[in-house]
Parts: sequence; C-alpha cells; structure tokens
Amino acid sequence: MPDTPSAAPATLSATQVGHLVFVLGLAGFSSALTTRALDPLLVSVAADFNTTVERTALLASAFALPYALIQPILGPIGDALGKRLVMILCASLLVLALAFGALATSLPMLFVARVLAGAAAGGITPLALATFGDSVPMEERQVAMSRFMAWTIGGQVAGGALSGFLAGYLGWRGILAACSLVVLAGAVVLWRDSRRYPAPPARRFDLSVALNHYKGILSNPRALRLFSGVAAEGLLVFSMFPFLAALLALRGLGGTAEAGMALGIFGLGGFAYASLAPLLVRTTGQANMMRLGGLLAGCGLLLVGLAGALVMVLAGTLLLGLGYFMLHNSIQVRVTEVAPKARGSAMALHACSFFLGQSLGPAVFGVAQARIGTLPSLAVCAAGIVLVGFWLAHARRPVRQA
Repeated sequence: MPDTPSAAPATLSATQVGHLVFVLGLAGFSSALTTRALDPLLVSVAADFNTTVERTALLASAFALPYALIQPILGPIGDALGKRLVMILCASLLVLALAFGALATSLPMLFVARVLAGAAAGGITPLALATFGDSVPMEERQVAMSRFMAWTIGGQVAGGALSGFLAGYLGWRGILAACSLVVLAGAVVLWRDSRRYPAPPARRFDLSVALNHYKGILSNPRALRLFSGVAAEGLLVFSMFPFLAALLALRGLGGTAEAGMALGIFGLGGFAYASLAPLLVRTTGQANMMRLGGLLAGCGLLLVGLAGALVMVLAGTLLLGLGYFMLHNSIQVRVTEVAPKARGSAMALHACSFFLGQSLGPAVFGVAQARIGTLPSLAVCAAGIVLVGFWLAHARRPVRQA
C-alpha cells in the first residue's frame, strides 16, 4: 500500500489495515529480533573474548547509539524517497551486518558489527510507524499500531528468550547468523509487497526542506516533552537488562537461560498489552494509559530488585513489559500527530531520543550499581518511570506542525 505522507490519511478497510500490519509487522519482527539477541549471551561473549561482562554489556550501547544517531538522517530521506524503499535498503544492510558479526574474530570487530547493525536497523521500525501515521486514521491508529507492536514484541521475545535457550546449541555466532536469515525473509516480503503496491514517484531529497521540518517539530514544546520523555523511558526501562544474567547468577537464581526467560516474559507483558489495547483505548483513555503504564513498569522494576526467587523476577519483568508497552505505544501514537506532512522526520526524532536514552542506560546503571548497589539503582529507575508516565499524561496532545 502506498505510503504517501498525508495530513488526513485515507480510510482503509479492515482487510487492508490487517495486510499493512502483517507486512510491516514482519519487518518489525525481524528488526526487533536483532536488538536484544545478544543480551542473554554477554557472559558467553565475555568468556570467548576473555573479557568482563561489564565490557561486553556495552555491546547493547554499540547497537543502540548508532540506531539513535542515524534517525535524523533516515527520517527525511524516507519522507522524500519513500519509506518502504528506505526500509528495504536498511533491511538488506542489516542482513550483511549480522553476518559480519557472526564471523567476528575479536571483540572490537564485534563492536563494529553491532554499530553497523544498529545503524541499519534504525531505518525499519521508525519508518514503519510513520507509515501507519500516513495510512491509518487517528481513531484507528493506536489499535493498529498496538498490533504492529505485537510483531515487534514477538521479535524481542524470540531474540531474548530463544537466544538464551539456543545458545548451548548454536552459540552466539549461530544466533547472529539465524537473525540474519530472518531479516532477509522480512526484507523479501516487504520488497514483494512494494512491487504489488508501488509507492508514488520519489521526490528529490532537499536538505533545506528537511531542516525546516525539523525546525518546526523542535519548536513545538509538546513534541519536546514527548521526545525527552521517551529518552528517559529508554534509559530507565532497559538499563538493567544487560546485567540480568549476572544478577541472577549472583543471587543463585540462574544464569543465561533464566535471563532469556525473563526477557521472554517481558515480551509477554507486551502481548498482554496488545490484546488489551482496544478495550483500554475505549474505556481508559490515552492519558490514563500513560499513568497506569508508568505505575506498572515501576512496580515491575522494584519487584526485580527485591526478588529472592526466580518467580519474583519473572513476575517483575511481566509487569515491566505490560507497563512499558502501554506507555510507549501511547507516546508513539502522539508522535505520529506532531508533523503530519513529515511523519518520517517526527518518528526519527522520537526513535533517536528513545535509543539515545537506551544506549546510555547500561553505562549509567553499571556505574550506579557499583556505587549504590542493585536494589537502590532499580528503585531509582522505578521511581523515574512512574514520574515519566504522569508527566507525559499531564500534557495535552501535541500541536500539529507542517
């Protein structure tokens, strides 16, 4: 289906929306698969390269930081050349970067591979979200985007949980190679669909137009609130995940497999949100969903910090997933209305902010954990995400910019 930017998206039938969710969802699944695939395996990576978990934990930042920094470039390019074309090109580059990582012979080489993978993955999910903004009317958008999120959650579940369980059979190199094949499949489906539903002719990329769009978006104080809020969300929610396997081992609650299980349960919380989203949108309202999401995420982080048994960790990550996805999806929907004629640019700033926060998270949490301990660090994260939810809910919807 075409992805022409439009301030007033054309009405699509339920079948057309479902098809859009499937095609973009498969691309989102494959991209999300690569994001957290190494998190449960950092102990194994550290052992292979004879280094510390604290050092290999920075692989998460090596992926997230370029994902964030590439956004201001890819967003306006997607607006000009066509979002699907840019998504297909980025997926193809991601396939190559993952294969390169699987062949890494040193930790610096693996860092380079993750940097390249992060930059390539940055052109998939944000542009898919912008496509929903172009194609689906506002009153149907949160439900459609929540269904898309179910696909990306599935990728995170598979990337986190399955990598933990399959590590003993495939090793971390085999996991990266498998991710490469899945991304290739998603790229092929997206390419075939783009041939079936050709996009309108691309227009010339104009740097001055792109800069004017960014100027308009960044002059909107409510947009700035959304971007700063999602950056804080990324930092607070994801900072502890690279340390989870080591934390479980320290408490005698497990290791790599159990950390993968916890990441999978986090994803199940997202599936629970996706199934509840239509009911929540009708009965609760977006602002209350933000408040509730922050509260649930905070409770989940605190429960992980207090956990003396594996079941408490799993319950905590379930609450964290439910709350996080409830809050995050509400932010995404609001961002799609920031700049209806440049949604790729608006979603690029959103993703840039989110992944900048996420890339800083492991480094900040590692320092905090060393200085004040694990429980106080998680308690600070819990209080912070509750405040973020209430702060964002307090703001009205963003004023539209051209």
